[in-house]
Amino acid sequence: MLDAAGLERGVLVQPANYGEDHSCLFNALRQGNGRLRGIGLATATTPRRALDEMQAAGVCGLRFTEMRNPDGSARAGSVGAEDLRLLAGELKARGWQAHLWAAAPDLDALLPSVIGLGIPIVVDHMGMVDVRSGVNDPTFLRLLELVRVGAIWVKLTLCRVSNTGPDYADVRPFHDALVAANPERLLWGSDWPFIRLFERAPDVGRLLDLFHDWVPDGDLRRTILVDNPLRLFGFTA
Repeated sequence: MLDAAGLERGVLVQPANYGEDHSCLFNALRQGNGRLRGIGLATATTPRRALDEMQAAGVCGLRFTEMRNPDGSARAGSVGAEDLRLLAGELKARGWQAHLWAAAPDLDALLPSVIGLGIPIVVDHMGMVDVRSGVNDPTFLRLLELVRVGAIWVKLTLCRVSNTGPDYADVRPFHDALVAANPERLLWGSDWPFIRLFERAPDVGRLLDLFHDWVPDGDLRRTILVDNPLRLFGFTA
C-alpha cells in the first residue's frame, strides 16, 4: 500500500481484536526495515519485559479505546483510558505517546484529565466529531482550542467520521478548521486497511488527492505529511 501510494513511511496501530498478541505487528515492523513504527496495546498489568520487547521492535506508543459497541459494551480486546492514567509514568519514561479513540462527548470529558500527564496525546479520527453538529459545536470548539495551544495531536482520518464518501464533503469544514488552528499538531492518516468498513472502504490514493486539494499550500502539506510524523514518531529524516 505504501509503495502504491508513493509513501515512504507508515505507522501501524495494533487492532484491539488481537489484544496483547503483537506477533503480526512485530512481523510487519521487522519487514519494514526502519520504514515503520508501531502503536501497541498494553494494560497496567502488562509485564515490563513485554513493554521492552515492544520498544525493541519499533513500538513508540500505546492505544487506548473508549469507543463502545452498539450495546454499550467494551470492544473486545480494547484497553480503556483508566489504564492510560496508570501507565502514564511508564510511557513518559520510555518517551512513548498515547493514542486515544473515543466518541466525541467521551473524549471531551477525558482530555482534561490526560493532557497533563506529561506524554503526547494523539486523538484518533478527528476526535470522532459528529459532522451533523457543525463546526460551532462546543465539543469540537474545545478540541480545536487544545489543538491550537499544542496540547494534543489529531489524526486527519476522514472515513470514520463522514457519511458522504468518497468525497467526504461533510468533513471538510472540520478539516479546514483543524488545519487553520495549528498544522504543527496534525497527522495525516489513511486508516488502512479499513477494518469493518466493507463497501465503504476508501481508496488511499483518493484520500491523498483530497488532502492535496484541501491543503493547497505545499509548506503546510509538508508539515503535516512529513515533518510532524518525523518529529513525533522518531523517524530518521
